[in-house]
Amino acid sequence: LAPEAHGIGEVVVWGGTHTLAALPVRPWLQKVHDPVLDGSFLGRTRWQRGALSRLAREAACDVLFIPGGSFGGSFRPYVTMAQNLLPFDVKERARFGATPTRLRYHLLERAQTATFRKSAGVIHMTHYAKGVVEGHLGGLDVPGAVVYHGVNPAFACPPRAAKPLSEYSDDQPFRWLYVSIVNLYKHQDQVAEAVAFLRREGYPVALDLVGPAYEPALVALRKTLAKLDPEGAFLKYHGAIPYNELAPTYAAADGFVFASTCETFGQIIIEAMLAGLPVASTSRSAMPELVGDNGLYFEPEDPSSIAEALRIYLENPALRDEKARQAYSAAQCFSWQRCADQTFSFIGRVARRAA
Repeated sequence: LAPEAHGIGEVVVWGGTHTLAALPVRPWLQKVHDPVLDGSFLGRTRWQRGALSRLAREAACDVLFIPGGSFGGSFRPYVTMAQNLLPFDVKERARFGATPTRLRYHLLERAQTATFRKSAGVIHMTHYAKGVVEGHLGGLDVPGAVVYHGVNPAFACPPRAAKPLSEYSDDQPFRWLYVSIVNLYKHQDQVAEAVAFLRREGYPVALDLVGPAYEPALVALRKTLAKLDPEGAFLKYHGAIPYNELAPTYAAADGFVFASTCETFGQIIIEAMLAGLPVASTSRSAMPELVGDNGLYFEPEDPSSIAEALRIYLENPALRDEKARQAYSAAQCFSWQRCADQTFSFIGRVARRAA
């Protein structure tokens, strides 16, 4: 990285032990440890509201970057980042009913709205997300930029030759993979319904669900899996797995499915594309912006629509091969280098404007 190219001579990062240990050594990077940042969420929040502004002034900072989206301190100017759509998507938030989780999103909406309006600039992760946030707020009278995230090159795996359906069997099925937190807006249960329907129709398919879980959604999912596949023969929930095991998990799959209806970006689907898998994607949220013509789409709350997209892939190995290669090529554009350059460029412009 070269922040100097964007008029930034030094970057100061205040962090806890683990965060700072993960950062590289660079001549322009100053890493400052504060024990409070190794402590509780409440302690870290108080530190951000109070000490951070004082420390930034003492360090003669020209601009502060608040990637979390919530800031109650007094330092100006600052740039922030919109990373969560649920506080601004009322329909999706309503899925949580009268629960503490829904209340938390409501409080986040208030906190982040105030943060965005008082900022000198907001970074959005997709054009879709920018539209949702600004539409919900009736516009934002501050500069905004869209900066796509990058993807870890460790996931890169050139597409494998697509095999005809005849080479799969119930014992060696075509394995669909869905990696994501189990949650009410992720619709893993609808994907399971679709795979179970295809299985009843005689297609040799299986579904692997991987990721942590929001407990109420997991309870409902387990009931669905027990109803559709009591013996766990072709529908399996594996829970969360370590990050370093994700790449081989993608490599072991034959295809990838993603059914979320509320995404700011879509890191996981970009990983799957870079892993060389044919992608069947939700037609909603930011996914069409990211996947483009490099996958097949379905209506995420309609199991028959999901099943049809999966069936088309199953019966067309040439299409699987084509879409996997297109997706693999498209995913190369999502680099952390580009993300960093565009982020520094925007922050630098905001600092110069404020000065």
